Amino acid sequence: MSTRDAVALLAGGVMIVSLLGTTNRTQAGAATSPLANTTGTSPSLAPLTSQADKQDARALITRLRVKGRGSSTGYQRTNYGGNWADSAPGVPYAGNGCRTRDDLLARDGRDVVRAGCTVLSLTLTDPYTGRDIAWRVSDADEIQVDHVVPLSYGWRMAAKSWSKSKRLDFANDPLNLLPVDGRANEEKDGSGPADWLPPQRRIRCAYVTRFAQVAVKYDVPVTRADKQTMLAQCR
Repeated sequence: MSTRDAVALLAGGVMIVSLLGTTNRTQAGAATSPLANTTGTSPSLAPLTSQADKQDARALITRLRVKGRGSSTGYQRTNYGGNWADSAPGVPYAGNGCRTRDDLLARDGRDVVRAGCTVLSLTLTDPYTGRDIAWRVSDADEIQVDHVVPLSYGWRMAAKSWSKSKRLDFANDPLNLLPVDGRANEEKDGSGPADWLPPQRRIRCAYVTRFAQVAVKYDVPVTRADKQTMLAQCR
């Protein structure tokens, strides 16, 4: 379904039936702790608050390999395949006929309205800022899907030597993807935790835990400064 067709379904603020099929509405569950969501398929991202959870998070972060910051030479988005490809060979949602972005919006949004695969509207509690965003497809960039471990960071630290299929998985793995406030995502850009953390302090331990989960899964080393910053968030 094209963006123009999707926007037409929202004309006048009233949901209508199109020739492409009827719309449907779904209600997502509550955000999930990263420690209880190792596949990335549950709504994300709930804060880690107990000392036991923080201890588990620190144990995970401690496992990360340390490496000096690599060069960005040769990096471009197309190194990781097409945007939101549904053809990643080894991650959840792949091959379901929907763009990865729509899968993630549907995972984390509330009162999600869809026409086929295309998410038309939703409400998102942004984990990075804590604000509620009432979103429509006509305002696409207000919600962006962040790569928790940025693609450029992955390239600098490890991905130059990966196979194309591993890069495609990394770019489309729901474990590495969070729908968030667009401005916060743009501020983060390709930064590691030493250079950027979510403005909402209560989510920072959960955020670095998710960063560590992705880094461990794909064997991405982190800089020493990033690892120290990550450990400090879960004291």
